[in-house]
Amino acid sequence: MEIYRFAKDSGKKITQYNSDFVMSRVIRTEGGVHIGAMYLEKDGIIGYHQATTPQLLLIISGEGFARGESEEYIMVRPGDAVFWTKGEWHETQTDTALTAIVIESENLDPSSFMPNKSEII
Repeated sequence: MEIYRFAKDSGKKITQYNSDFVMSRVIRTEGGVHIGAMYLEKDGIIGYHQATTPQLLLIISGEGFARGESEEYIMVRPGDAVFWTKGEWHETQTDTALTAIVIESENLDPSSFMPNKSEII
């Protein structure tokens, strides 16, 4: 399991075309991609299962805990991006609530755009 950051402070200020915003690039992919929104209520869980394809979970609001194949849970909060490889066992849960965007594709490489959270802590 790897945790990346897509929060505002990981982005780049864009001023081209008289713009004024920050863009946190997340991913570029070729081929098929599935993108969905996931809403976990209080005590919600995405049960322990194998990833059928590489998956990137972008935490939008709330907080929770994610794990890969180890039994160690890592706290995740808005701006975190959790990446699991194809076949990797994983789980996400929350005591309060959590909203996330999930991106699934055979061609995901989040390290090409986002800094690894362990490198910026």
